[in-house]
Order: sequence, then C-alpha cells, then structure tokens
Amino acid sequence: MAAIADTPTYTAPGVEIGAATRIVEILQDRLVATIDLQLTLKHVHWNVVGPHFIAVHQMLDPQVDAAREMSDELAERIATLGGSPVGTPGAVVSGRRWEDYAMRRDSALKHLAAVDSVYVGLIEDHRKAVADTEELDPVTQDLLIGHLRTLELHHWFVRAHLEDPSGMVHDPRRED
Repeated sequence: MAAIADTPTYTAPGVEIGAATRIVEILQDRLVATIDLQLTLKHVHWNVVGPHFIAVHQMLDPQVDAAREMSDELAERIATLGGSPVGTPGAVVSGRRWEDYAMRRDSALKHLAAVDSVYVGLIEDHRKAVADTEELDPVTQDLLIGHLRTLELHHWFVRAHLEDPSGMVHDPRRED
C-alpha cells in the first residue's frame, strides 16, 4: 500500500483518528490506482492502431476523464479526513503493486485485452477497499461504491469488444 505523508491530527466529526488513519491509507492506495489508470488509458488512446482505432480512441477519453474525477474525489476525501493526499509521480510509482503497462503501438483489440486485465485488478482491489471501509466510514464506502459502479461500466465497454456472440471473451494477444 502507498505510504501516506502524515497521520491525521484531526478528522471529520464522528470519525476516530485511528479509523481516519486507516481510511486515508486505503484511499491513498485507491488514489495511486486511479492516477495510474488515467495515465494508462491515455497511453492506450495514443497507441491504438488498426480497424477498430477510432472506436477505441474515442471510447477511452471519457474513461480517462472519469478516472481523473475519481482521483480528485479520493484526494479530497483524504484531505477531509485530515490526511495529505500524495499524487506526485514518485508516489504513484512507489505506491504501485502491479507491473507497468508494457504495450506500445499495437492493435486496438490487443490493447483492449490488456486494459481488460488492468480493469480486473483495479475492480478487485476497489471491492476490497469497499469491504475494508464498511465498518470504518459509510461516507467513504459510498464514495468507493460509486467509483466501483463506474469502473465496472467502463470494464464492460472494454470487454464488449473482446466477446463473441456467445459471451466468450477472446484475448487476441494469445491468438498470434
């Protein structure tokens, strides 16, 4: 999990300092993940090629915008709870628990297969954060649930490009 800059000395009314400290740690981890997501999606946006280029290129910008909005909401919640959100490049790199997105210029479908994996990991971690905040703070949990709803929707948009009519998902990276 990403290190936080400090332990809150104050927090929102009704939230204990110990709970706020744990919530800030959880939110900082999610902040790193959403910043990483927006950068990864923009990278894909610039590097897709092939017959599905324009559809994927245009589909990704709203997803970048949504990830940016999530990052802002997470950072503001950290500050509301008395923490200091850390969104610097160094904090993002040091806070990541996953490998960097490795693909460069490639077909839209191959990129979408890789983005599918990115969303799976992100959504699984977000669900854990939802569970971890259940007893700590319903406001934070509600924020995370809202983000999860959007992440799952965007994941569906990506997966729809990879499915056949029977619902089977194909990974074009493995079909070469």
